[in-house]
Amino acid sequence: MTSQNYRVIISYKGSNYFGWQDLGDGGVKPTVQFEILKALRQICGFSDCIVAGASRTDGGVHAQGQVAKLTISLVIDPAKLLLGLNSLLPADIRIRSCLSCAKEFNPNRDCVSKKYRYYFSIEKVSLPVLGDIVAHVPLLGLGADNESSFHERINNACDVFVGEHDFYSFSSRDKSAGYTVRRVNKLELLKSNLSDFGTIVYYFEIEGGGFLRHMIRYIVATLLEVGKGNFDSNLIEDLLRSPVENKICPKAKAKGLHLIDINY
Repeated sequence: MTSQNYRVIISYKGSNYFGWQDLGDGGVKPTVQFEILKALRQICGFSDCIVAGASRTDGGVHAQGQVAKLTISLVIDPAKLLLGLNSLLPADIRIRSCLSCAKEFNPNRDCVSKKYRYYFSIEKVSLPVLGDIVAHVPLLGLGADNESSFHERINNACDVFVGEHDFYSFSSRDKSAGYTVRRVNKLELLKSNLSDFGTIVYYFEIEGGGFLRHMIRYIVATLLEVGKGNFDSNLIEDLLRSPVENKICPKAKAKGLHLIDINY
């Protein structure tokens, strides 16, 4: 029997997982890819299945629009496959859509751009209800008078990152990457619509053709330091022009990062 191929969009809360990618340990360290593969095998009578994802999110990172290709030997209506998978998956992983796709579809190689958001609050006390999905970055002593300067400094620095640059200084070493030049199409600081929770939540929205390991989290951490006045845009320009090995600050926490959308 020829294989059947399906394109799925997946949403997950990454708090309980060691990232997207299956670690090959039988789920000892749970991953999102392994949980989907496990559910898929149950549906297919434990025959061979393949789950190929578009983006390799880190442990603790969330997704609203992860894309994957499922390859199975069972002929099944996409709507029924969606219902079957969601009935077997943990509550923090959901298949949002499922469609048949061509055998040639490659969710990673065929990707045109990816959009991420990094959510964070800057208030003195964080809200527990948002604790797993919003990073707490208390900017003590910022004050209302300095808040506009905080935003202005960050927005100016965002513009520096936009374009094609060598992001070696803003990523973790990854032998599989090799080439460290990437293009950022868009990067801006925005205010979220989560104010009904009684707190102000901001987010960075970043879109590009692809990202290096931890690249977004290092960029976010750098921008927050710029906002606090510890760095300026000139330093960022220098590091993009002449990459260095040592990082200028630790990377931002994983839990604020969300994969929003992947375009093809």
